[in-house]
Amino acid sequence: MTVPQAVELVETALKATAAYQRPDLAERLHATRRRLTDPSVRVLVVGEFKQGKSMLVNALVSAQICPVDDDIATAIPTVVRYAETPAAALVHEQPDGTPQRTTVPLGKLAEHVVEGRGAGARCVTYAEVGIPRKLLIEGLVLVDTPGVGGLGSAHGAATMASLASADAVLLVSDAAQEYTKPELDFLTAAMRLCPNVAGVLTKTDLYREWRRIADLDRRHLTAAGVTAELIPVSSTLRLHALDGKNTALNEESGYLVLVRYLREQVLGQADQLARRSTSQDVLGICEQLTATMRAELSAQENPEGVKELVAELERAKARAVALRDRSARWQVTLNDGVADLVADIEHDLRDRLRTITREAEEMVDDADPAEIWDQFARWVHQQVSQAASANFVWASERARLLADRVAEHFSVDGTEVLPPLRIGAEVQSGRLATMERPDTEVPGRGENALSGMRGGYMGGLMFFMPLSLIPGMAIVAPFAAIGGALLLGRKQVMDEKKRALQRRRSDAKVAARKHIDEVQFQVGKDSRDMLRHAQRALRDHYTVVAEELQTSMTESVAVAQAAFRTTTDAGRTGRIGDLKAELERVESLSARARTLAAPA
Repeated sequence: MTVPQAVELVETALKATAAYQRPDLAERLHATRRRLTDPSVRVLVVGEFKQGKSMLVNALVSAQICPVDDDIATAIPTVVRYAETPAAALVHEQPDGTPQRTTVPLGKLAEHVVEGRGAGARCVTYAEVGIPRKLLIEGLVLVDTPGVGGLGSAHGAATMASLASADAVLLVSDAAQEYTKPELDFLTAAMRLCPNVAGVLTKTDLYREWRRIADLDRRHLTAAGVTAELIPVSSTLRLHALDGKNTALNEESGYLVLVRYLREQVLGQADQLARRSTSQDVLGICEQLTATMRAELSAQENPEGVKELVAELERAKARAVALRDRSARWQVTLNDGVADLVADIEHDLRDRLRTITREAEEMVDDADPAEIWDQFARWVHQQVSQAASANFVWASERARLLADRVAEHFSVDGTEVLPPLRIGAEVQSGRLATMERPDTEVPGRGENALSGMRGGYMGGLMFFMPLSLIPGMAIVAPFAAIGGALLLGRKQVMDEKKRALQRRRSDAKVAARKHIDEVQFQVGKDSRDMLRHAQRALRDHYTVVAEELQTSMTESVAVAQAAFRTTTDAGRTGRIGDLKAELERVESLSARARTLAAPA
């Protein structure tokens, strides 16, 4: 069943809710229809600095969309989606969270999205490009993520935060070397958050040993327990093949395998998930519609058992009412679970950052910050970014486990298990503050000379004055003064250097602690916001489900009692026929919904 047929099925279910006077069931179907009419499938293209991510996107869509340069890197994400006419825009995130779009010429997009050309100067959140391409028309959306700093940078943390909202991830690594530890760590985390993960080995046309590198990468994936597929490609061959319409060269580029993966694995799985979700929603609505009719049919066919039937329905109604109560078991599980999660996640983040702080201070104590500052700042930033990413991955996993625990309370009552959740998609920013460089300037020769002169002057006086007053020592006094000046002057210089070093170390520690405190504040807030969003999503979804159950049980009780008052056999026979006919219509709708969920 295709997406238009699925939409038609939802429209039929909406007509049924109106015909059977159940407007409370329509809202869920409206949300289902919105999901079907917006079939966007987000694919994140991620990787270390200068691995060929932008060129990969360009080769996939056969257009020079993302800027490619040997010396500069993409600084903000670029989203490429389908559009009837080519267009580009910069999206600015407002303080209230609403996006503001600014249209820019497609040919000047590079001026806004690459490092060193004003990217981010106006708080640009991401760039968006729309082009008419067959690959994108089915809803595929490619996201070229920033390469500045690599996977261990602040941009890498932002990419990690985006995994929870992605439908697929392509990790791009060129054939110059085998997978690095950060790349394997990223793939391991991606497998835990995203349904589709694949590795793309680029630049196979530049390196003769690319097959050996591919074999090594596959071994690394197996050893790490990562079941991601590895696809070797050459973007250069792909672009030449498309320009010359050379089928053999296009096949040699490896892109046919990549395109097949995107269509069959990514788009195909997303379509299957959408159809399965739609099927569950429609089946749930049909179950609610038939509950009332089955209760009335049972009362009409067996008038003697109406009292027992009504009593059973009253008990079911009481259970449904209890589900709406704030003290319901699922509410307690949700609220207590979120409170525990907030405490655990904050403790986990503090523990990770405290470890980094201790290691950073040890590094500073063992070296001169003036000499190692660039390497030290880069190390601190990478460690903090990795800690923030790991904390977010753990928080997302724990949130999903909590959602499963809440769903268990409703699975007992016969409702669907879990709503479609994108935990962290709306609130996790992934932005990390940069560490400010303290004053690590080493005193120059002039300052050392001045310091030595001050010490030498005092040292010369200390030796010259006493000796000049002793008879017979006046001739020795100048030489002693010179020696004392040199001795104490040198000591003054050495002491001043030690004080300056201690000051630089102290300033470096303060800068590192300040940076880590700011990261803890920002990431902690993002994690709390993510959990609150998940809590609200689950609460709102299951509150609606509880209300639907209560309405169905209330109407079932009413119609069962009304059926008892039907005294004539003719009236009862006619009503039984009508109910069976209505049940057949709803069962036909249920059968179509079950067909929708069947494998294509």
